[in-house]
Amino acid sequence: MSEVPVLVTLNFPEPLVERLRALSPRLQLKVHPARNAQDLPADLLPDVEILYTLQALPDPASVPNLRWVQFHFSGVDAIADHPLLHTDVLVTSMSGASAPQLAEYALMGLLALGRRLPRMAADKAARRWAEDRFERFRPVELRGATVGIVGYGSVGREVARLCRAFGAQVLATKRDLRHLSDDGYRLKDMGDPQAELAERLYPPQALASMARLCDFLVIAAPLTPETRGLIDRRVFEALKPSAYLVDLSRGGLVDHAALVEALTEKKLAGAVLDVFPVEPLPEGSPLWEMPNVLISPHIAGASGDYFERAAELFAENLRRYLSDQPLLNLYDPQRGY
Repeated sequence: MSEVPVLVTLNFPEPLVERLRALSPRLQLKVHPARNAQDLPADLLPDVEILYTLQALPDPASVPNLRWVQFHFSGVDAIADHPLLHTDVLVTSMSGASAPQLAEYALMGLLALGRRLPRMAADKAARRWAEDRFERFRPVELRGATVGIVGYGSVGREVARLCRAFGAQVLATKRDLRHLSDDGYRLKDMGDPQAELAERLYPPQALASMARLCDFLVIAAPLTPETRGLIDRRVFEALKPSAYLVDLSRGGLVDHAALVEALTEKKLAGAVLDVFPVEPLPEGSPLWEMPNVLISPHIAGASGDYFERAAELFAENLRRYLSDQPLLNLYDPQRGY
């Protein structure tokens, strides 16, 4: 059996590297950290068959034997125009590996907004004990609330599972309603593999109709030409003035001019935002000063267990590759994810 040269461009912990090497004697795995294309080892590239990378991509001409690229994260939008992604090389994402922490972030946002955490933080800073505290902090409970999820992939399905455990009703939009099962990578006992937890699934074109029914709207769709600017003024006008937004997708899905307008004009009660069209969020953004907005610096997907989960997914795909089985999380350039 022929050897399979594998180049890993992230500094994986050594025990995980050894675990990957132990999968098969055919794997000739080398680790060479590289942040960009210039950091890639030119002497190794001509032989590489499998490349594991964050976003350091070589010119197609320099990797004549490359057959497969495994990305370290799920979002491929930042390098979707790279010529390597428009060749016959197989491309897979890390979709599903970050679903637990992203879904927990969403739940944190829902609870923080529903329980008036921004007001509590403001009162603490002002050393204020509100006399009208029962009115000021009257919660929107998740139990009995309607949570709309934009994008019913691995993250959206895990958000649905957690919300249902709290007694919320779940609605969701899904790009292709003809194929409901989740065929990508999924951690054990997580998500909604057969799309059974959502009370109703909507096509993207009916997003505004779904938004009218929601107490919370969670954005968990990938950034593609179809989804850029998807959450626009039309959606904000459809939402209840008492509704809240949680965005943990990619910067660009939410029209921030429309978001600021909706928050300023009290057409939206508040938001938790982890992603932005421009990052870092500019100091002059009015979002910094809004008392009903919580901001985090694009860290919703962070986890101390991420390398472990990433190695598990990569190992599964390596096994599939060596046995000529379909890979998980294949990137489709036509869809954009």
